[in-house]
Amino acid sequence: MFVQFFHTLKSVGLPVSLREYLTLMEAMSKDLPERSVENFYYLSRASLVKDERHLDKFDRVFAEHFKGIEGNLDDLLAQTDIPEEWLRALSEKYLSEEEKAEIEALGGWDKLMETLKKRLEEQEKRHQGGNKWIGTGGTSPFGHGGYNPEGIRIGGKSTHKRAVKVWEKRQFKNLDDKVEIGTRNIKIALRKLRQFARDSAQEEFDLDGTIKATARQGFLDVKMRPERRNTIKVLLFFDIGGSMDPYIRQCEELFSAARSEFKHMEYFYFHNCLYDFVWKDNARRWADRLSTWDILHSYGSDYKVIFIGDAAMSPYEISVPGGSVEYFNEEPGALWLQRLLQVYSHCVWLNPTPEGHWHYSQSTAMIRHLFENRMYPLNLSGIEQAIATLKR
Repeated sequence: MFVQFFHTLKSVGLPVSLREYLTLMEAMSKDLPERSVENFYYLSRASLVKDERHLDKFDRVFAEHFKGIEGNLDDLLAQTDIPEEWLRALSEKYLSEEEKAEIEALGGWDKLMETLKKRLEEQEKRHQGGNKWIGTGGTSPFGHGGYNPEGIRIGGKSTHKRAVKVWEKRQFKNLDDKVEIGTRNIKIALRKLRQFARDSAQEEFDLDGTIKATARQGFLDVKMRPERRNTIKVLLFFDIGGSMDPYIRQCEELFSAARSEFKHMEYFYFHNCLYDFVWKDNARRWADRLSTWDILHSYGSDYKVIFIGDAAMSPYEISVPGGSVEYFNEEPGALWLQRLLQVYSHCVWLNPTPEGHWHYSQSTAMIRHLFENRMYPLNLSGIEQAIATLKR
């Protein structure tokens, strides 16, 4: 199979040598790709392509050569020393848009969960590459590594990001609020929201007042005045994990800038949509939950609220009980968002996904509707628009 891949590359004009091919095989024998198809792609490209002009040819040959591998894996494994699980990962299908359109959903949330329960009762062994049982590859709505427009991912890694439920315990990392690189412009944008007032005890030396009083009295008359304080109070809600992983750096920059600009600021984490609890430490998010009800009753309505998330999720996570991707929520996410919006009239949503892609996501449209179109891109222009909205 890999020899044929080598010959196909040569046949389309890539100047690949036998020495380079043997180097690739040596790297694979040492498990450098770590059983990852993506890692193998980059390893083989680095080993076999010497000129960037040939990258397009290589991509076309790679996609065609490893398209739809399934059914003959046992024979293939008998002919090679490549690790079995690594080869099986190659079985992910490259479906055309027409093929994807033919794979219909099971008929809604309740039907999906009912069918999963039945599969768990009936299935007796590992399955791969089919359209019914729990397994890897294929078009079954249960498992991982395949494609289905509306399924439940059980283990593995997210590939098409279409799962409406995830069956695994995932670990998220806290955002770093000390990130300084690239935060200066964000600080300047956030600074426009700040409002100052002199409402504290007399703590600050009043130079102008002292000069005027001294001139008027004819002797030194020291004057003090209340310290000028930032009166804006902010609540930040960060979507963390899953599809937000590519945007961690942007979120950390915003987090760091907000920490330095707002004295009265609290932050919380959530995943995909707001439900009955949030948390402040991702390492203890299941042990140290904070009730959303308590937050709504603890922080006054004068707080400005900023949500940061890509709003990309299954519509069920917003609209139905039990729709959360990780646990059974007794009330839909939309209800919790509505409750929050009733308490805080100054509330916006910052989305790190490019604005031109928002219309591809049904859940993004639902969130925008709930926020009355107060969703802005997570860039300097979007932050400035959000700040202007919060100041109204």
